[in-house]
Amino acid sequence: MNHAAIALDGLHKSYGDRSAVRGLSLAVPAGSICGLIGPDGAGKTTTMRVLCGLLRADRGSAAVLGYDCATQSMAVKQHLGYMPQRFSLYPDLTVAENIRFFAELYEVPAAVREERDRELMAFSRLEPFRNRRAGQLSGGMKQKLALSCTLIHTPSVLILDEPTTGVDPVSRRDFWRILRDLAGRGLALLVSTPYMDEAALCDDVVLMHAGRALAHGTPEAVTGSFPRRLLEVTAVDLQEASGRLRAAAIAGLDVQRYGDRLHLVHDDDEQARAAADALVGTGAVLVPVAAGIEDVFVEMMARADTGVSP
Repeated sequence: MNHAAIALDGLHKSYGDRSAVRGLSLAVPAGSICGLIGPDGAGKTTTMRVLCGLLRADRGSAAVLGYDCATQSMAVKQHLGYMPQRFSLYPDLTVAENIRFFAELYEVPAAVREERDRELMAFSRLEPFRNRRAGQLSGGMKQKLALSCTLIHTPSVLILDEPTTGVDPVSRRDFWRILRDLAGRGLALLVSTPYMDEAALCDDVVLMHAGRALAHGTPEAVTGSFPRRLLEVTAVDLQEASGRLRAAAIAGLDVQRYGDRLHLVHDDDEQARAAADALVGTGAVLVPVAAGIEDVFVEMMARADTGVSP
């Protein structure tokens, strides 16, 4: 019988009277990357801990390579690589000793250990710190070392909980290239992240908020599900532009700031014209644009919080 490499069906998990995960279902096939996207408290870590056999679900099921995560956790661990949020390696061992220890622990063949070590050192940029004790590394370097040790034995399934937090942009790009290469070799990867831009690097994404999946599908399908229209505003003085729009109090218009520009979410041409009128004389430029993952997430989250169906 064929199984998804990672499968969740109606997963529920609570801590006392607080629901951490509420009815989550997903399937991750071999050779793909699924991203759990959302802020702290969305339920991402709890979901991953259930898959690793560290927590038992209240209801629903979780399986890795067809093995039940609750009743067959030892079989799951043989095929799984897990990188938690917190650094959990050995602070008194050096960078090289940590990597060597995990290579031996996972019985990586001696013939490929040197090549694997060289590849991971190049990715993580830890070569100059090979002999430094792990406990003396910065937070970003600890993340890179933990990632290297997780990848050393190239497991069939990788579960990575916010692995790029604290990692510099160059290493983030290298990291995702490695993940894509691993997926190309047939591994299944479940990666959580608070970074919306990383969603586009996944084959499938789940936007999570308060334990629920607000949207689930390919990045293209999720962005294509945006239910409203979007204008992007650029201006010399964004604060003035934003102030004018808020002062105009245009019914149905939502104003969000995204870096050096504004996004105006609206429903019809009348709202768009009212926004343009409010910005006359500011030099602002309004351009219709397609929604991104962050736009979808903000809209879906607002609807969920107000009880409106997505």
